[in-house]
Amino acid sequence: MATLVPPKSKRIKLAEQKKTAEQAEFAEIPSDLPDILIQFRASDTGENDKTPIKVPGATTVKQLELLLNELLGTTDDPLPYTFCVAKDSAETNLANVIDITDDIYSSVLKSGHKTTEDLLTVLYTPQAIFRVRPVSRCSSSIAGHEQAILAVCFSPQSSSRMVTGGGDNTARIWDCETETPMKTLKGHTGWILCVSYSPCAKYIVTGSYDKTVRLWDAKTGAPLGDAMKGHSAWVTGLAWEPYHLRTEEDSLRFVSSSKDCTVRVWDAKLRRVEMAMSGHGASVTCVRWGGNGFIYSGSQDKLIKVWDGKDGKLLHTLKSHSHWVNHLALSTDHVLRTGFYDHTGKSPSTYEEKKKLAKERYEKAATIGGQIIERLVSASDDFTMYLWEPSKDTKPIKRLLGHQKLVNHVTFSPDGRLIASASFDNHVKLWDARTGDFLSSLRGHVGAVYQCAFSPDSRLLVSSSKDTTLKVWDARKGKLAVDLPGHKDEVFAVDWSPDGMRVGSGGKDKAVRLWKH
Repeated sequence: MATLVPPKSKRIKLAEQKKTAEQAEFAEIPSDLPDILIQFRASDTGENDKTPIKVPGATTVKQLELLLNELLGTTDDPLPYTFCVAKDSAETNLANVIDITDDIYSSVLKSGHKTTEDLLTVLYTPQAIFRVRPVSRCSSSIAGHEQAILAVCFSPQSSSRMVTGGGDNTARIWDCETETPMKTLKGHTGWILCVSYSPCAKYIVTGSYDKTVRLWDAKTGAPLGDAMKGHSAWVTGLAWEPYHLRTEEDSLRFVSSSKDCTVRVWDAKLRRVEMAMSGHGASVTCVRWGGNGFIYSGSQDKLIKVWDGKDGKLLHTLKSHSHWVNHLALSTDHVLRTGFYDHTGKSPSTYEEKKKLAKERYEKAATIGGQIIERLVSASDDFTMYLWEPSKDTKPIKRLLGHQKLVNHVTFSPDGRLIASASFDNHVKLWDARTGDFLSSLRGHVGAVYQCAFSPDSRLLVSSSKDTTLKVWDARKGKLAVDLPGHKDEVFAVDWSPDGMRVGSGGKDKAVRLWKH
């Protein structure tokens, strides 16, 4: 069923009136505003354009984009950029900047952060060169599962393949081109709680309530051996070793988390547990394998532990949450998930080229100010989130406050600039991933929000809810773009394909739904 947006509260109406007044005030640009000096700097590499340029004080973002493409010699194939001004000309930390949203005067000079006499260091960040169109219709509702669908995951290569896991003890591979079921993966004796494609798109791993994990051939759906046993309670999370960290082409390692308080690294080729990491005092709810080789685990003991993926040693314990840690996300999740595949789905021919490309994509996504920085965000039952940089410090960068109920799911945008959080307070919130500052609250759901997923160009966000709907949001404007009714019951899981063509969802009504533009 379609849902109506709840009436706005008095606080939100006052905030909107204040914002409108500020925008009206900013729109009055003085006629005698002098020219200013700016100097461009790449936000990722930190490289400077040595020569300062004189521009009008009211230069807009579009004009800065045209000027930068001219300087970089990319006018034939211009790239879109976002711009911000460093508060300190020697500053390389993107947490200490002012975003240019409309023009330099409104964003920087009017607020008094800088004067027309200052040399402004303008940091530029390239946006995705492709644009994803909002999904707007349900192209298919496919029956197959006999119980609720609990997990959904697209292939990293394209939107033509998707795997789901359900309460009927099976996982299913779907052909999204013909919108038909392809293979049924049978073998588990309990609910399938998590599914994951390998970054090379050749394998699927599933974790179940029956305490086992199973490996499958992604093309044929054939089981690769029997169930892999080791956990003494149900499996709660799975993560593959990043492709660029593989020691050889057929090296297959992944990590699993469990209700039994342990994290286990598996050698899928030899079909055995390579390392078992214990140290949590309660159920481990989520696990991530970072591109720097660290394994991150969040638990109901309120702790996040950082492990060395090589030898399983405990490196750090991150303490700040006052209740269960429900979910973790890395700023590099998108490139780690897709490995050497870009949005076109093309791949190099040799292993060496694939590994090199996967490493280049990871380093580009993780580079801020010339440094490789992988950030972590954690979501908790204590209504808060924390933003971390575990490779530098065990103290959080920022505490993210605003939700009124537990935060169930959190995710970074593929470009690493935004964080989206889904909560049982019916809201999705957007945050600045560099500073941790609150950006906007996406209001529209009338039930708990279970999951959210960004489009690969980072401009759109889809959320799934207990209210039976999905909603597509414009991340830049912080507004509802499309309402997607269609499910007949709660929508537990959602995923946006890496090529941006489709959204897949599943829930309590047992039907897999595919959404297209």
